Amino acid sequence: MTTSGRRSASEAAEGGTKDTGPAPASPSDVTRPRLSRGGIALLVAATFGAAMALMVPMAFSLALRADRLAPGDEAAVAYILGIGSVLSLITGPPIGTFSDRTRSRLGRRTPYLIGGGVLGMAALVMMAYAPNITVLGAGWALAALGWGTVLGTLSTLQADRLSPSQRGKVAGLTGATTMVAPVVGVLLVGAVSDNHPLVFLLPGALGAVLLAVLAVLVREDDTRALAVPQRLTTGRLLRAYLFDPRSYPDFTWHLLARFVFYYGQSLYTSFVTFFYAERLGITLAEVAGLVAVSGGISVVAMTAGTLGSGFLSDRLGRRRPFALAAAVIFAAGTVASASAHTLAGLLAGAALMNLGIAVFSASSQATVLDILPERETEAGRFLAIVTLSQKVPAALAPLTAPLLLSLGAVGEENYTLLYFSSGVLGLLGGLIAFCRVRGVR
Repeated sequence: MTTSGRRSASEAAEGGTKDTGPAPASPSDVTRPRLSRGGIALLVAATFGAAMALMVPMAFSLALRADRLAPGDEAAVAYILGIGSVLSLITGPPIGTFSDRTRSRLGRRTPYLIGGGVLGMAALVMMAYAPNITVLGAGWALAALGWGTVLGTLSTLQADRLSPSQRGKVAGLTGATTMVAPVVGVLLVGAVSDNHPLVFLLPGALGAVLLAVLAVLVREDDTRALAVPQRLTTGRLLRAYLFDPRSYPDFTWHLLARFVFYYGQSLYTSFVTFFYAERLGITLAEVAGLVAVSGGISVVAMTAGTLGSGFLSDRLGRRRPFALAAAVIFAAGTVASASAHTLAGLLAGAALMNLGIAVFSASSQATVLDILPERETEAGRFLAIVTLSQKVPAALAPLTAPLLLSLGAVGEENYTLLYFSSGVLGLLGGLIAFCRVRGVR
């Protein structure tokens, strides 16, 4: 696998993006040692634990506690989740910048694993014993910040520690564990659902233990002797969200591909419950069980997709064909869903869509690690920017989907147009990744 750096001075002067084939591997990639199998296992386990600690409250525990503190106030849960999402969104690039510049005996990333885990665990305790909805909301904001920092730092560790031949398989493994973690976590806390503190503390404690094991056994080098490139000013911190697209064309095109693809994904996920009710002629209450069945099928499809594409992309030395194949599978799933009026058709469409999402996710993560700009000095900042390319579409899609639903429909929502639009965007994202990202094969 290869990485693309800055364009040459002559190319930049011409303003072109001449295709000279895959860029040569950077010296740091050539000499980068492979992380041991044990190290990979601990990294994947820590990702599983942190994802569980973050997602179980999001999917289950928060709603359970909110219903006790403010019965029937579903809007409060929506506001709380929204505030947490916004906070994690805006703090990612600055935290990544601080991480890049940290000089300590523990290295650059470990302090943020520890700090994020401590903050996240303390926030879960705060939520478990929250006396009112305001304290519960503040706790979730801190939990999202803490565990979000941990997950972002674990992603940066992949850029720091993995050789090119390991990136696809680890992207697949971490992607699969992230999907499975909330399912396992909800099943775990479901057994103790009568004990409200435990539904927060149990997944958090497991996440903290797995994180501590990683920090102790997979140690970073001491970075105190490394020079800090420039003094960090307020202006530089604010510019953490920005970069010059002309300097990193492959990275820029891949960000656009991710944004477009995940925008398409978010269009359909925002209204899937209402879609099922409309197509099957049932009430929203009756949809809950069907969504659970669809979710189970989707977890299987997504796990197979992330693992299969991750391992295969490493073995074949290819990333771009997987992005295109993923987009085609996803688009086929949207067409199948849009045309379906039976449960079997809807489930088949959902399985295809989620398989496509999984394949794209794993290949995209590996591609990002291959073409990451300024890997040695600003990996944390650039990976936080990558995260924005998925989170921003997820925030925008629910706001724009109602417009598509209202077009061309008389007396009903136009879900066919919504799903076709979702498929077109997904296919376009895959085409951009395949045709424009030239720093990988």
